[in-house]
Amino acid sequence: MHRSWRVILAAAVLLLCAVVASAQGDQKPAPKPPSTYDKIWTTFTDWYNDKENPVVQRILFTGRFQEDYASVEADQGSHSEWNVRRLRLGPRITFFRDYLFHTEVELNPQEHDPFYVRMTDLYVAWQKHPKAVVTVGKQSVPFTQEGATSSKELVTIDRSNLVNNIWFTQEYMPGVSLSGRAAPWTYRAGVYSSGAMNRELGKFNGDAFTLMLVGYDFAKKLKVREATLTGNYLYQHPDVNNTFTKRFEHIMSIHFKLDQPRWGFRSDLSKTKGYLGQRNVLGVMAMPLFNATDKLQFVARYTFLDSDGINGLSLATYENKVVSGRGDRYTEGYVGANYYFYGHKLKLQSGVQFADMNDQANDGGEYSGVAWTTGLRVGW
Repeated sequence: MHRSWRVILAAAVLLLCAVVASAQGDQKPAPKPPSTYDKIWTTFTDWYNDKENPVVQRILFTGRFQEDYASVEADQGSHSEWNVRRLRLGPRITFFRDYLFHTEVELNPQEHDPFYVRMTDLYVAWQKHPKAVVTVGKQSVPFTQEGATSSKELVTIDRSNLVNNIWFTQEYMPGVSLSGRAAPWTYRAGVYSSGAMNRELGKFNGDAFTLMLVGYDFAKKLKVREATLTGNYLYQHPDVNNTFTKRFEHIMSIHFKLDQPRWGFRSDLSKTKGYLGQRNVLGVMAMPLFNATDKLQFVARYTFLDSDGINGLSLATYENKVVSGRGDRYTEGYVGANYYFYGHKLKLQSGVQFADMNDQANDGGEYSGVAWTTGLRVGW
């Protein structure tokens, strides 16, 4: 019954996309009036907008809906499923002109218990100056190339296994951060709680971790649209109560993002030092992309992971349904295509992963298989 509901929902949304795309018609590049998509998204998301109000200036409805179909065929077994990958929603309120309150909850419509999964964002930000934004509360912790990219804006159907093993995939942690942009520089510094995890702010019974990030955009020097090189360093004091995070004392990541109108490239080199039995991990990711048209995009990705001992690595979301054990070396090749109806706000994504994981301990972590995932991504 759940599967039928998801198929009907996905078909209805795709039909709506086709109808809207047909109604929109061809438009000249510039200048142009608001498109049909613009009108729909504005009506749906812009709940209140009054710059003259001294208390509340704007209320936006934010969120995302992401539906997947995944099929895995491996030497160790097979698995397929329809899955509501993410459903999040909440308000984004600008008040007293310089302050922002943002909260979102994650829901799971596939399950009755728990339907409410967790609170993701729950913070207040002072944003009077773009060069120095102060954020207090539960917020995204951005490090590594794909970990610093919102799931709304990924150019692959999901993040690589480098991120699954090195980045803190819970993503949202309570803390205080200072971030800003003064072109061509960007930076972030933050202190976050990594105590025992719960669905809200955690129990604050563990230690903290710190994150420092500095990026420089070489676009003008290279005469391209964007060429940002970013360095990340994270330090976490070892603590057995830290369950919001992975057990790494040190994480270092250098990543690069290059964008041109027709092509682009992403890369990541990350190294960790584990604690309490977690092995050290080295990860490499390279991702070229090509824009065939303004709507059709092709993407490839190579990922390599190596741990300095047995059972230091795990598999990604859907492969893990076939092999739940751990290994010590992982390689992946990915090829995919994206079709953008309305930029990252409405798109179809599909990708095939060819992956292998070695398991020197021979205790259930060996994997060799192909996984195909396709999905609808809606963001607002």
